[in-house]
Amino acid sequence: MKLKDKRVLLTGATGGIGRALSLALVEAGCHLILVGREQAKLDQLIDDLPHSSNYLSIAADIGCAEGIKAVDKECQLYIQEGIPIDIVINNAGCNTFDYLTQRTLTSIEQEIAVNISAPMQLTKLSLTWLSYPGIILNIGSTFAAIGYPGYATYCATKAALHRFSEAMQRELKDTGRQVLFVAPRATDTDLNDQRVTALNKKLGNSTDSPKAVAKQILKTLQTEQKVCWIGWPEKLFVRINQLFPSLVASSIHKQKKHLNKSLSDINE
Repeated sequence: MKLKDKRVLLTGATGGIGRALSLALVEAGCHLILVGREQAKLDQLIDDLPHSSNYLSIAADIGCAEGIKAVDKECQLYIQEGIPIDIVINNAGCNTFDYLTQRTLTSIEQEIAVNISAPMQLTKLSLTWLSYPGIILNIGSTFAAIGYPGYATYCATKAALHRFSEAMQRELKDTGRQVLFVAPRATDTDLNDQRVTALNKKLGNSTDSPKAVAKQILKTLQTEQKVCWIGWPEKLFVRINQLFPSLVASSIHKQKKHLNKSLSDINE
């Protein structure tokens, strides 16, 4: 899809990837509708972007039903006012690095709400106002295809988002709308605290900048690639895990002492 003059609804706009993606979309000539939980942070983001009068914002917590309804209501109003929406990017996400036994039920519910319930509901609602042709792009994770200790809930939600995206791509075939899926590897954002960053360094895991991830997301939109796994050798591990999961399990098992140390530090 040619991005110039397209209007993009972006959730999680004030986070690390969201901010970088906002700037990249603006540089590509897009008009933005920025969604985040706090209006003050949205206002600051708009001030930081060039041509700040060209953006719309919606302050809503999409981790709850009221927030989802608020986004839908505003988008319905935009359409009535003659403001088309061409692309929806479900970027908002959250995770907690901890073994499941240490997690609270509330934190699990919140992760499920933000990572999978929200994009599913926004996808359904957007099909009543998204332009033709239109794109819905869901931001996943390499952990959508590799179950990793300490991220059980996150892996589950991103795996569900992957299959949801795949199902919707097939469901919407030949309708003029499509659903794409982009899976970044570890990214240098506030979702990862200093201990997670230190663990990635100790294990030799590569970490991308939000700007690099944003660049790949734009490329996916432009080429309309259905699924994009970002990073090497992570995309190879995804394939190996599909074919020979015991090999990946053995590799991860060798990392357990480092994982246990990091998680014990987190829980002290």
